[in-house]
Amino acid sequence: MTALIHHFTFEFKTGLRNSTLLLMNYLFPLAFYAMMGLVMTQINPLFRESMIPAMVVFATMSSALLGLPGPLVESREAGIYRSYKINGVPAVAILGMPALTTVFHVLIVSIIIALTGNPLFGGQAPVDWMGFALVTLVAVLCCASIGALIGVIAKDSRAVVLLSQLVYLPSMLLGGLMIPLTVLPESVRPFAMLLPASHAMQAYTGLAYGQETALAPMGSLLVLISSGLLSLGLAIYLFNWDSRNSARRGHPLMALLALVPYIVALIVTL
Repeated sequence: MTALIHHFTFEFKTGLRNSTLLLMNYLFPLAFYAMMGLVMTQINPLFRESMIPAMVVFATMSSALLGLPGPLVESREAGIYRSYKINGVPAVAILGMPALTTVFHVLIVSIIIALTGNPLFGGQAPVDWMGFALVTLVAVLCCASIGALIGVIAKDSRAVVLLSQLVYLPSMLLGGLMIPLTVLPESVRPFAMLLPASHAMQAYTGLAYGQETALAPMGSLLVLISSGLLSLGLAIYLFNWDSRNSARRGHPLMALLALVPYIVALIVTL
């Protein structure tokens, strides 16, 4: 237990001391939140209704998808995991601790956004704070698991950027952060349903704000939970201790199995 606490403390402090992680965990999401609060609410007053959950989802994706995978690949390329293996550190701890500390960083930023969104920018506060907290925790855990999976299957740092952007950019455009899912054209709505951001926003809308949704909010929450567990399980199974080790327990394309909950939800709603 002492070793786990030391490992967690080290990873948490790394998220504050490392300039890149500090940018992705705090500076970038909070600066974007302030900019959207000052500018977007003036351009589109309706944005105030979804600003708080949208900015929480944005902070989640920035930390989990852009910040988490890179250090995992860099440590593997540097041979750090070889020493971990020699000293008996399990793969679960190697992946779980960075993911867990990322969750804590995101939750801190989420609390800041949730408490300041209304008094500073007139953002609509949730009507059900317990529902808001539940969706936030599930969404953060899901995205952290996806980020860990990306870090495991990425061959190098350049591949990390590509794979992360494959989830991040579509989420920004189609995930309901700026444009509600109900406003999207019918032709692109199925693609939006393959994104964790879309299900997170639908869960926020239904469970935290008590409004009508295009998707069943509890169904979206179940999709996020299933995706998070599946992604974490795949990340542990596909984990490679050394980038120079060509032998793997499974092909990286197995990571596509993490899409199964989203595909099932899409089929059910068609």
